[in-house]
Amino acid sequence: MICANARRLQLRSMICANVRAGCDSHTKNTAEIMEYNTHRKPTEDTFMQKTFIRHTFVIITTAISLTFFINFLSTLHSLESQQFNTFYAKSEQIIHTLESNQAELEIMQKNLDVDYLTRAKAAAYIFDRQDEIPMDTAEMQYLANLLNVDELHVIDENGIIVSGSVSQYVGIDMANHKQTSPFLALLESDDENAYLIQEPQPNAAEGIVRQYVGVARKGTKGIVQVGFKPTRQMEAQSRNTYEYIFSKFPTDTGEELFAVDSGTGEILGHSGGIGHSFQEEYYQLDQLKGCTKGAWKKGPNGKIMYVAAREYNDMLLCAATPQKILFQKLLKQVFSTLLYLFIIEAVVILFLNHLVKRQVVDGIHRIIENLDTITNGNLDTTVTVGGNREFQALSSGINRMVKSIANSSDRISSIIEISGIPLAAFEYASDMTHVFATSGLKELLALPDQMAERFFSNSILFDRYIREKMEHPLEGETDIFQINESQYVRIHMSESPVKHLGIVTDVSNDILEKKQMKYENTHDALTGLYKFSHFKFLAGKLLKELPGEHICAAVMIDIDDFKSINDTFGHDTGDKYLQGFSDVMQSMPQEHFLTARRSGDEFCMMISGCKDGKDVIGFLDMFYEALSKNPIALSSTESRIISASSGFACTADPSANMEELLGCADQALYGIKRHTKGCYGEYLP
Repeated sequence: MICANARRLQLRSMICANVRAGCDSHTKNTAEIMEYNTHRKPTEDTFMQKTFIRHTFVIITTAISLTFFINFLSTLHSLESQQFNTFYAKSEQIIHTLESNQAELEIMQKNLDVDYLTRAKAAAYIFDRQDEIPMDTAEMQYLANLLNVDELHVIDENGIIVSGSVSQYVGIDMANHKQTSPFLALLESDDENAYLIQEPQPNAAEGIVRQYVGVARKGTKGIVQVGFKPTRQMEAQSRNTYEYIFSKFPTDTGEELFAVDSGTGEILGHSGGIGHSFQEEYYQLDQLKGCTKGAWKKGPNGKIMYVAAREYNDMLLCAATPQKILFQKLLKQVFSTLLYLFIIEAVVILFLNHLVKRQVVDGIHRIIENLDTITNGNLDTTVTVGGNREFQALSSGINRMVKSIANSSDRISSIIEISGIPLAAFEYASDMTHVFATSGLKELLALPDQMAERFFSNSILFDRYIREKMEHPLEGETDIFQINESQYVRIHMSESPVKHLGIVTDVSNDILEKKQMKYENTHDALTGLYKFSHFKFLAGKLLKELPGEHICAAVMIDIDDFKSINDTFGHDTGDKYLQGFSDVMQSMPQEHFLTARRSGDEFCMMISGCKDGKDVIGFLDMFYEALSKNPIALSSTESRIISASSGFACTADPSANMEELLGCADQALYGIKRHTKGCYGEYLP
């Protein structure tokens, strides 16, 4: 056996020497590739390529600048035309609105005149059918309400208001005011159907706006007059003002709409209201007459305005926009074009650059990239750069050199596999991204394929992984680490500022054998509980670590009438009886119960984590209740609840002697068995 182990160690030493020699050879060859890479690596672009691109850039940029200037002038003229056309379209809408509103006002006035005349004739008809005209104002107001008019008056042959719905108007002489005097013509007319519809205007009595309609009475000289509040006419007229119409038309930022009397130069309306002075140049009539095709005029604070005017009837419809607004639109359009031109320039230069460098520069760069990958340790890289014979010859030479390096690592892996020793090696350097590893490393570290590929292609990730593993060695060991539940490895690393070399050996069998031996030495074979000797060791530690103001209890237990179980049902049933009892013990909370088999049908427990004796009794009640709920089958027809007697002794002293505490619990047990069974009792000094 000693000779076999010596041969194994000798073979392992030889393999490790080969691993180190192979890693040194790999490092040396990698250095040669790096030196070759340094001497052969060209600049990013050739001088010819840079010169060509530089001249191309100057020519295209000059062409773009000239195009930009021409486009600037063209776009400015286009914006002026566009602005004028926009104003012309708005003026068409304004004119259409004015004419539509005027036509609507005329139709409405005509309809109202007919309606008002009808009401006036109805009032005259009523008075002509009565012998006497009611003189009471209230009666006249009642009649006005029936006719749905605001005022109702009766005028005699002398032109005096003799009765009316408004008391203060009674007695007014119609001849005394220019508003009322026109109605006297009805008294002089021979036409019995004569009438007069007056335009809305302030009345003679109070100066309030009213529209009056008068009709001649039949059979007697006189006039019946009705008055109306011209609300609908005034509303319609207000909608036909320039202020109202301008307010309904959307304007651009800074844009103004206004109307000017073409004879006097008076501002008739403005989109911002007419409550301010209009002294600027572009508001003056002589200046506006030259803006019928659009022109630039001075505005407030020296600002330049683009002004357009259009003649309509006896006025000028005008619009003014700040130069700044138009120039913002201009710059937006021009710079959009400039951006497109620069994009085209970039595309052209990139395309020309591609044509220049495709045949030579790209090939050299691909070789350099492959050399960088190989230098970082990825020996599976194959250099395949074609296009000309020189590149093909260079690629072939690099591939042969890399293949010879890779073969050295394959030879080392083959030696390890032939030896049959579960051994693997790895090496990585600070200036390499790839990890050199023998074929068995993935299995020893239990790495899935994807994870292994990721780790072996990134030395930083692999270094982090292997060091995390080595931070937690197995208890009692310095270089043995657990990979999973059944796999353990020994990792030995040799490090230098430049590189890291490691050897991994599988020691799972040795560790599992040790664990099994340790388990058998500390656990009872039948029940799986702790052996009594190990129990005393663990219970002693719990006692010494007892927290302040806590107590613990040692419990000694005997199974009642166990001998009769063996005698009646046999030893196999007796073993099941003992195992059933131990199952109940193991079901107790492990943070409070430490359980063991002393011998035969004798068991013991250590109850900890108790603040007082009530807690100890509570845990014992829990244990006995669990016994009562787990009967043991003794035969196919009979089962029995396990009966056990126990005695316990408590202490709050961490310095107490464990043997003495167990002895006190034993005395309490014997006291219970002498007097009764199936319960527990406490040791009382």
